[in-house]
Amino acid sequence: MAGDMSSSAGDNNKKTACVTGGSGYIGSALIKLLLEEGYAVKTTVRNPGSILPSFRFSVSWLLLFRAVQIDGGGCDVIVNPTTVLPMLRIDLDLVCFLFPETPDDMQKNSHLKDLQQLGPLTVFRADMDEEDSFDDAVAGCDYVFLVAAPLNFSAQDPEKEQIEPAVRGTLNAMRSCVKAGTVRRVILTSSVAAVIRPDLQGDGHGHVLDENSWSDVEYLRANKPPTWAHCVSKVLLEKEACRFAEEHGISLVTVCPVIVVGAAPAPKARSSIVDCLSLLSGNEALLAALKGIEKTSGGVQLVHVDDLCRAELFVAEEAAAVGRYICCSLNTTVVEIARFLARKYPQYGVETNLPTDDDQQLLEKPRVSLSSAKLVREGFEFKYKTLDEIYGDVVEYGKALGILPY
Repeated sequence: MAGDMSSSAGDNNKKTACVTGGSGYIGSALIKLLLEEGYAVKTTVRNPGSILPSFRFSVSWLLLFRAVQIDGGGCDVIVNPTTVLPMLRIDLDLVCFLFPETPDDMQKNSHLKDLQQLGPLTVFRADMDEEDSFDDAVAGCDYVFLVAAPLNFSAQDPEKEQIEPAVRGTLNAMRSCVKAGTVRRVILTSSVAAVIRPDLQGDGHGHVLDENSWSDVEYLRANKPPTWAHCVSKVLLEKEACRFAEEHGISLVTVCPVIVVGAAPAPKARSSIVDCLSLLSGNEALLAALKGIEKTSGGVQLVHVDDLCRAELFVAEEAAAVGRYICCSLNTTVVEIARFLARKYPQYGVETNLPTDDDQQLLEKPRVSLSSAKLVREGFEFKYKTLDEIYGDVVEYGKALGILPY
């Protein structure tokens, strides 16, 4: 079910990439990079709104326009307006008027219209819970970037509401890749949540985790530290994706980003942005979340969104790329970030006298570091390596999104 630029995405002179989750923070930045690099891009969103008028109609609505035969009866069907409505001689503008998108959909997807000015971008409706939902978006693609993922930190039943949907949705998208028959490589965006080890104890600063590290699912399920279900979901979806790829002969590469910051086209920021700006915004709840990340991860590991997207494209195009890749350019702490921000932005009055005793468990230096040595060894180079470089556009982005008042 394609949007209004579907013909341009079929340019035979361009490589074609699909990015799931185009309304999201990382997805929007990756689309921008791919278009700038000359790719034709397809992307998926759950509710395209006016970008793609795809609606659930009752048969009675259809009959108002023109009689149509529905095999086997039934009172509810999914309609692809780009194929069905022209046959019914129904004006798409009229349908958009009768079935407008919600204000929230308009806001989440507004940047996609702007990105279409950069190059051929087609928007598709897809839902991770719906089998075959990604078929149209993936068809004809050279590379598929699986970025979309369910996030439900308030789930009452994390196993049913977060973990199982994450695994199921990933496999649904990968089945579409098999059907397409054109996909050279699938790039799965996982998370450092599948790598970190909250069970690592001790005051030393010698723990270095690489791609061989996996979060301990049994420990997480038994002890339930903060965001435990998110960590479990990432481990299980990675392993299921690897199993599926091996069974079906798919070239699969996984990228595990740490906390991602930096400006992106998406008009709504992900939690990592608001958490990392909490020392400037003065939001105690968000600062507590940042402290919680440090406690769970043994540090605050950062990467700029531009570097993450460049890394994803790098492992897509690099023929020798295989397995997992941690994407982390800086290992730091809440205390180090606070001191940097206090110097860089004195007008915000950042508190730097943060307790580092056992009760608060804030660290002077990271207790655990994440290593991107594999990525660098294979030829990738990070552009944003210091707090000054990483935070360079985050503050202005925060102002634009209303996270920071000035």
